[in-house]
Amino acid sequence: MRILYLDIDTLRPDHLGCYGYHRDTSPNLDRIAAEGVRFDNCYTSDAPCLPSRSALMTGTFGIHNGVINHDGFNADFRPQGRSRGFRSQLSFDTLPAYLKTAGGLRTVYIGGFAERHSSFPYYAGFREIIDTGMGGMESAEHVTPSVMKWLDDNGANDNWYLHVNYWDPHTPYRAPEEFGNPFADQPLPAWITPELIAQQRQTQVGPHGILDINMYDDKENPRFPRQPGKVENMADARRVIDGYDCGVRYVDGHVGQLLDKLAALGVLDDLVIIVSSDHGENLGEIGMWSEHGTADHITCRIPMIIRWPGKQAGTAEDGLHYNIDLLPTLADLIGKPPRKSWEGQSFAAAVDKGAATGHDELILSQCCHGCQRSVRWDNWLYIRTYHDFFHLFPREMLFDLSADPHEQRDLAAERPDICREAAYRYLNWHDAMMATQPEGYYHDPLWEELANGGPCHAHNHLAKYCQRLEESGREWAIPLLRERHPEEK
Repeated sequence: MRILYLDIDTLRPDHLGCYGYHRDTSPNLDRIAAEGVRFDNCYTSDAPCLPSRSALMTGTFGIHNGVINHDGFNADFRPQGRSRGFRSQLSFDTLPAYLKTAGGLRTVYIGGFAERHSSFPYYAGFREIIDTGMGGMESAEHVTPSVMKWLDDNGANDNWYLHVNYWDPHTPYRAPEEFGNPFADQPLPAWITPELIAQQRQTQVGPHGILDINMYDDKENPRFPRQPGKVENMADARRVIDGYDCGVRYVDGHVGQLLDKLAALGVLDDLVIIVSSDHGENLGEIGMWSEHGTADHITCRIPMIIRWPGKQAGTAEDGLHYNIDLLPTLADLIGKPPRKSWEGQSFAAAVDKGAATGHDELILSQCCHGCQRSVRWDNWLYIRTYHDFFHLFPREMLFDLSADPHEQRDLAAERPDICREAAYRYLNWHDAMMATQPEGYYHDPLWEELANGGPCHAHNHLAKYCQRLEESGREWAIPLLRERHPEEK
């Protein structure tokens, strides 16, 4: 058995052709989807980058494994405690460790993720690691040569798992200048309008907002001309959307190079290919631009495409799934028992037989920019905010995703009945999570973050941001922010 995992950072499903996007961003990824199963409602349990991949690799929620932030108390896995033997669970239960020990596969990683976040337990279970050396600032041309060399040397062998990490859709949007812009004459997504831009400019504040895309200011980096520092008009919005889409199309071309190499090696026909991401990218939704700093539908929804020769092909499944469901799914598909530590739910029946699978609801978390937990069920997304990342988000937000997939109309005030149902679903999940905390742990790490300075990208930044607001003519928001965040200096 051979498995290729294409881990493409910050990849929004709805900006791929196979998920219905009107631009031709992804012909090679679309080809993979046409030969496999496309999961339309897969979400990361914990956003963004480090929490998401920590959840994926261990098959556990951040509220249990402890990795919910990008710095401080909860950017590292919780120590296992007395149940730890000579080796910890990381030696057996992670995605690569399981495929190595239970599946007998040679497990290989090519990319730069662990260096970016000093998350070296992320490597647990890989027999071979090729660090591309730029800590997430790589473009595809820095990654693909290492993949090609590895395939030349090993691709024709049997029994391997190759995990390739590409970064190109992630900010800063980095497709090389010579790539050009294949979307220059193509329409923007219809929901992005001059009226939307004008409304956000007048009423919304916050880091990575419409006037502060560079988090706390509007500075631009001349090394990355595809990304503006603010959006003042439709031309600026085009720079954002085209910059992101060019990143997607550029990495898709490199995926095509890998597919051609695998075909030349004679292994493509029986190769398992998984395509996914750590999170999406807000491109104007709920006032966030070129970032993934919320627990909303756009940030947390990820592509999940599984091409498994001999099983379902050219199908789609719309059940609700987590990224942590992948580990028990792989266990079922390779015919091995799952690990007891995993918290996901297998969707192998969808890959194998086209059966309907999925959860009744999903609970989604974000504790790096702000602190939010969300409930996703039926057509609804309910967001509860504990730290607003200086965006002045209300405590509760509610969106009907069937009518409003870009989250433009908050229905919380109109539908308190749905908010109560969401709170009930969340409380049941939270009770279950607290009742099953790992040995020696008795608290929710979200509350620990709030008690220790707040999420990574917000703590100790309010004074600087208030100065920015004053300089840019948005003084109206300063007293509101200071009232909401009296603890911030």
